[in-house]
Amino acid sequence: MPGTTPQPTSATRTRSWWGWGWADAHPDDAECAAMGALIPGTLAHPMPVPRVHDLGIERPAVEPPASLAHLVAADPEDRAAHAMGKAYRDIVRALRGRPGRVPDLVARPTDEREVADLLDWAGERQVAVVPYGGGSSVSGGVEYRGDAHRAVLSLDLTAMGRVLEVDTAGLAARIQAGTLGPGLEDQLRPHGLTLRHFPQSFEFSTLGGWLATRAGGHYATGRTHIDDFVQSLRVVTPAGTSASWRLPASGAGPSPDRLFLGSEGALGVITEAWVRLQRRPSHKASASLAFTDFRAALDAVRALAQSDLSPANCRLLDSGEAALSGASHDGSAVLVLGFESADGPVDARLAEAVDLARSHGGRGGAAGEAGGGGADAAVSAWRSAFLRMPYLRDGLARMGAVAETFETAATWDRIPGLIEAVRREVGEAALKGSGHPATVNCRLTHVYPDGAAPYFTVLAAGRPGDEVAFWDDLKAVAGEVLHRHRATITHHHAVGRDHRPGYDRQRPDPFALALRAAKDALDPRGILNPGVLVG
Repeated sequence: MPGTTPQPTSATRTRSWWGWGWADAHPDDAECAAMGALIPGTLAHPMPVPRVHDLGIERPAVEPPASLAHLVAADPEDRAAHAMGKAYRDIVRALRGRPGRVPDLVARPTDEREVADLLDWAGERQVAVVPYGGGSSVSGGVEYRGDAHRAVLSLDLTAMGRVLEVDTAGLAARIQAGTLGPGLEDQLRPHGLTLRHFPQSFEFSTLGGWLATRAGGHYATGRTHIDDFVQSLRVVTPAGTSASWRLPASGAGPSPDRLFLGSEGALGVITEAWVRLQRRPSHKASASLAFTDFRAALDAVRALAQSDLSPANCRLLDSGEAALSGASHDGSAVLVLGFESADGPVDARLAEAVDLARSHGGRGGAAGEAGGGGADAAVSAWRSAFLRMPYLRDGLARMGAVAETFETAATWDRIPGLIEAVRREVGEAALKGSGHPATVNCRLTHVYPDGAAPYFTVLAAGRPGDEVAFWDDLKAVAGEVLHRHRATITHHHAVGRDHRPGYDRQRPDPFALALRAAKDALDPRGILNPGVLVG
C-alpha cells in the first residue's frame, strides 16, 4: 500500500539552534538560577542565551554547482544549528561562543538521486560530508573536527520524510531515512500500526539516525534496539548503492545490513529502510515498587529479565535518580514496570511481575492504567521528568554546572561492582577537579537475561570557562572504569567522536582491520563523516 503523506512540520514553534528541542521550552533565567542554587559552586547568574550573530561565521569556502544550488543553503543560523549535536559539551561550547568548525553549507536532498549527486560533487571537491538527521547526537557524531578538508557539507535528510509503502499483511513499512519520530508515527497511525521505537530523542530524531547509531528505544526488554526492527536497508555510498533484500530472516553469510547499522554515516548514507511494525497497543498497565536495598532491587530486575514476562518498561532508579525525578522522597530506589498489548489485557502479567519483585523486597506495586487517571504517581513523575530532563540540563549548563549522562552495558556478574566503581571514581574526580562534591546517580534503562544497561547522571559544579575540559576529564575516568569492568563504551548512544578512544580499545584488532578496509572501499576519497569509527 503506497504512502504519500508528507512529513508534518511545526508552523508555530522553532527549534533551538544551540540547545535541546524547542526554543520556547527552555527554563527562563529565574528557573535556571533556582536550579543552580541547589548545586554548590555554580555561577551567581545564568550565562546569556547565545546569539548566532556573535559567532562571526565566515562565508562558505565553496559554492555548489548550479545543478545542486536549489538543495543547498548557506544561512548562518542554519549552518550554526548543524555545527554540533546536543551533548553537554556541545551546549557549553555554544554558550561560550565556541561551536568549532561550522559547516560551510547545509544540503537537503529530497530523493536518493540527489544524495548521490551531492556525494559525487563533494568527492570531486574534497568536501567533507556529515550526514545529519535530527541533530540529537550526544557523542560528537554530527560535527566535523580537524582541517583536512577544504569545506564541510552538512547533509540534512529531513526532506526525505515519508512512509513510502505499508504492508499490512506482513506488518512492515518502507520508510525514508529522514522521517522524524512524530511524523513516522503519524503516517502509520491510519493503518492501525506503529514502529513503537521511542528513544528520549523521539521528537527530534529520525529513522536514519536511529539506524546509523543503533539507537535504543521504548522497550526495556526484548526488542530494545532499532536493529530488531530492520528487514532491509538502502544505502548510498560513493562506490554505489547497497540495497539488501527484504526478508524475515536469512542465514546467507554475513548480513549486509549489519555492516551499515551503527556505521554513523562513515560508510554510506542510509536513505530508506523496510522496518517491522506491530498493531497499536490498546491495553496498558503500569506500577512501581520501592526498595530500601539497591542490591535487592538489582536481584529483582534480574529475575524479571530472566522470566518470560517481557515487560515493556522495567526501569530501576537508584535513590538519587528516584529523588531527582520525583518518583521517591524517602531515599528508596524505585522500580518502574509497564506492560502493553494489542491483543488483550495485561493486568495478570503485571500482577505476576509485581509479585516477583515483592519476593525480592519490593514494596507497593498497586497497578494503574498507564497514562490514565489511575496511573501510579511514581510512574507519572518518572515519565514527566524523563521528557523534561534535557531542557533542565541546558538550564544547569547556563549556571556553569556539569549536568550530563552516559550509559553502558555489562553482564550481571559485573553490574554491582561496575555501578559502585563509577559512582565512587567519577565522584572523586569531580571533587578533585572542581573542589565541590558531585552527585552520580544511576538507573537501569534496558535489561536482559544476561545483563543490564546502567545509565549514569552526573551533576557537579563546573570549572568556569573550562567546562568542556572538565567534563572530558570526568568522561575519561568513567571510560577507564568501563574498560576495567569489560563494560561497553556505549549501549545505545553510538561512538561518534567522543567515544572513539573507548571503542578503539573495545573492538578486536582483526575487526578494526576489516572496518578500515570497508571504509577505504566504500569511501575511497574519505569524505564521509571523517573521524567517526575509523581514522
